[in-house]
Amino acid sequence: MALEIKDIDESQAPLLDHLIELRSRLVRCVAALMVAFAGCLYFADQILGFLIQPLKKAFPNGQGQLIFTKLYEVFFVELKVALFAGFCISFPFIANQLWAFVAPGLYAREKKAFLPFLLATPFLFISGAALAYYVVMPTAFEWFLGFEGEAGGLQINALPTANEYLGLVMQFILAFGMSFLLPVLLLLLHRAGIVTRMQLVSARRYVIVLVVALAAIITPPDPGSQLLLAIPLILLFEGSLLLMRLFDRKAAKEKPAEATTEADTEHPTDQSAS
Repeated sequence: MALEIKDIDESQAPLLDHLIELRSRLVRCVAALMVAFAGCLYFADQILGFLIQPLKKAFPNGQGQLIFTKLYEVFFVELKVALFAGFCISFPFIANQLWAFVAPGLYAREKKAFLPFLLATPFLFISGAALAYYVVMPTAFEWFLGFEGEAGGLQINALPTANEYLGLVMQFILAFGMSFLLPVLLLLLHRAGIVTRMQLVSARRYVIVLVVALAAIITPPDPGSQLLLAIPLILLFEGSLLLMRLFDRKAAKEKPAEATTEADTEHPTDQSAS
């Protein structure tokens, strides 16, 4: 009985070590986020000015304005801007800490297979965010401002608030950035054996319908921004299928070589035996 209790205590020791390491890495992630947040808060006006540029260019002759209806609104807008920018800046460090925690539990082959996806994640997210900022938002804002005019003898003018505009910008950037991570998700599921390429090919029509519906949900209700999200997602889906095909071919070539190696190990030649 005492021996069993001792075995249980010893089995709990590695778990406690992992929890302590996880806590220390989470503390480092929070500290990095706070440092980045403090730095971005100092430059909050400049960052907000950068995010305002698509709306400014969408206004006729660049003559527009952002208003605030609450005295504390702009202060909280700058806090949100600083936190959003701070997370984007500190994300590589946070991802590195998570990888450092998970990597020791992986085999060398698993590390080699997972590392490209980890490196591709920030690239794809930045690509989606850049598409949203430089292409989608100017197009969508021009379409929204096209409703300015006159109705019933009254002038209809666009007077967006700073808080509402920031929320819309963050919605655009996060929607496009996260959606561009679709290839990473599909390829990870494929490498894990959860889905196969043929299953995705047979479900292509359903995936296209799901992508269009997702674009309609997470983007503002204008057809332009929905198409500008749906079309790249469909192209990324097709690119993922192409990469899966290449991975399957490579795996098929490696299997005979592994089988030959295992056979040589299990059945040594008669000459070596003698």
